[in-house]
Formats: sequence, C-alpha cells, structure tokens
Amino acid sequence: MRKTEEKKMDVAEIRMLRSTSGGTRKDRIRNDYIRGSTKVVEISKKVQEGSLRWNGHLMRRDEDHIGRHTMEMEVQGRRRRGRPRKRWRDCVRVDLQEKGIDDAEAQNRKRWKWLISNSDLI
Repeated sequence: MRKTEEKKMDVAEIRMLRSTSGGTRKDRIRNDYIRGSTKVVEISKKVQEGSLRWNGHLMRRDEDHIGRHTMEMEVQGRRRRGRPRKRWRDCVRVDLQEKGIDDAEAQNRKRWKWLISNSDLI
C-alpha cells in the first residue's frame, strides 16, 4: 500500500470515528483523543497485521508450494534506472523489523498471531 493510500484511509477513518462520536472538525478535538475514546487502532496497523498474517501462512506452507516458491524467487535481469520499486516482501520485511519478529517464529501459529496483533485499545 502506498503512503498516499494509507494517509487517505487514515483520514477517512478519523472522519468516520469523529462522526460516530458526535464531534465535528470545528470542535478541534485531537485525533489521538478521538481514537482513545473510541478504543480503535489505526486502520493502517490493521492492514499491516493482515499482511503479516498472510506472510505467516505462506511461511508455514511446504517448500514446494507455488505461493512460497513465488514469494522467494529471484527474477533474472536488470531493473530500470532509479529507485527500485517497493515490493510486498520489502514491506513485510520492514514490518517484521518494526515489531522485532523473525520469519522463523511463524511456525508456531498461536505465538505468531499474538506477536503480529495490533489489538484494539480495550
């Protein structure tokens, strides 16, 4: 997901949370306060959790599974000039580093689910 798409989703989410809580922009209530009072985690964190969940699913598959093979394959040839395109795997790698998790921990499904969770602020 691109940063612009992520930002648009966050803005739309805050607008919905603000309207459900009965506030308007004119009230000048901070987003953190709205999110804390509604006890909801950012939607971008939920998207991150979903991609990490799918990554764990792929890591638990057999070595010869087509999804795992596709994820780990290296394409031969040269890339275009300039900055390399961001791939799904690159985003997952950054998310894993942010949470301090290793791919090997995906083998234990229960622990993996606990490690990747961005649970709501209950």
